[in-house]
Amino acid sequence: MKDEYDFSNATRGKFYKENSEFHTPIYLKPELENYFIKLAKQKKQTLNDVVNSILSKDIEIAELVSVKQ
Repeated sequence: MKDEYDFSNATRGKFYKENSEFHTPIYLKPELENYFIKLAKQKKQTLNDVVNSILSKDIEIAELVSVKQ
Protein backbone atom coordinates (compact mmCIF):
# COMPACT_ATOMS: atom_id res chain seq x y z
CA MET A 1 0.00 0.00 0.00
CA LYS A 2 1.03 3.54 -0.57
CA ASP A 3 1.73 5.82 2.37
CA GLU A 4 -0.69 8.38 0.91
CA TYR A 5 -3.47 8.37 -1.67
CA ASP A 6 -4.70 11.35 -3.69
CA PHE A 7 -8.48 11.70 -3.44
CA SER A 8 -8.59 15.27 -4.81
CA ASN A 9 -10.43 14.12 -7.97
CA ALA A 10 -12.68 11.62 -6.22
CA THR A 11 -16.48 11.76 -6.31
CA ARG A 12 -18.19 11.54 -2.91
CA GLY A 13 -21.15 9.13 -2.79
CA LYS A 14 -20.65 7.82 -6.31
CA PHE A 15 -22.00 4.37 -5.41
CA TYR A 16 -24.34 5.40 -2.58
CA LYS A 17 -28.00 4.39 -2.98
CA GLU A 18 -30.27 5.97 -0.39
CA ASN A 19 -32.96 3.28 -0.18
CA SER A 20 -30.81 0.24 -0.83
CA GLU A 21 -31.17 -2.79 1.42
CA PHE A 22 -28.40 -5.03 2.60
CA HIS A 23 -29.20 -8.73 2.77
CA THR A 24 -27.01 -10.76 5.05
CA PRO A 25 -25.41 -13.63 3.16
CA ILE A 26 -25.90 -16.99 4.81
CA TYR A 27 -23.31 -19.70 4.23
CA LEU A 28 -24.36 -23.32 4.66
CA LYS A 29 -22.13 -26.27 5.39
CA PRO A 30 -21.44 -28.06 2.09
CA GLU A 31 -23.45 -31.15 3.04
CA LEU A 32 -26.47 -29.02 3.97
CA GLU A 33 -26.18 -26.95 0.84
CA ASN A 34 -26.02 -30.08 -1.33
CA TYR A 35 -29.08 -31.54 0.41
CA PHE A 36 -31.13 -28.37 -0.05
CA ILE A 37 -30.05 -27.98 -3.67
CA LYS A 38 -31.29 -31.52 -4.40
CA LEU A 39 -34.52 -30.81 -2.54
CA ALA A 40 -35.04 -27.57 -4.46
CA LYS A 41 -34.56 -29.39 -7.78
CA GLN A 42 -37.07 -32.06 -6.75
CA LYS A 43 -39.62 -29.41 -5.80
CA LYS A 44 -38.76 -27.25 -8.83
CA GLN A 45 -38.15 -24.28 -6.56
CA THR A 46 -35.20 -22.02 -5.93
CA LEU A 47 -32.75 -22.81 -3.16
CA ASN A 48 -33.74 -19.52 -1.54
CA ASP A 49 -37.44 -20.49 -1.48
CA VAL A 50 -36.76 -23.93 0.01
CA VAL A 51 -34.50 -22.65 2.78
CA ASN A 52 -36.86 -19.78 3.63
CA SER A 53 -39.79 -22.19 3.79
CA ILE A 54 -37.92 -24.51 6.15
CA LEU A 55 -36.82 -21.64 8.37
CA SER A 56 -40.38 -20.30 8.49
CA LYS A 57 -41.58 -23.69 9.72
CA ASP A 58 -38.80 -23.73 12.32
CA ILE A 59 -40.01 -20.36 13.60
CA GLU A 60 -43.57 -21.72 13.89
CA ILE A 61 -42.30 -24.72 15.87
CA ALA A 62 -40.15 -22.54 18.13
CA GLU A 63 -43.11 -20.25 18.84
CA LEU A 64 -45.36 -23.23 19.64
CA VAL A 65 -42.79 -24.65 22.03
CA SER A 66 -42.20 -21.33 23.77
CA VAL A 67 -45.94 -20.73 24.26
CA LYS A 68 -46.42 -24.15 25.91
CA GLN A 69 -43.70 -23.54 28.51
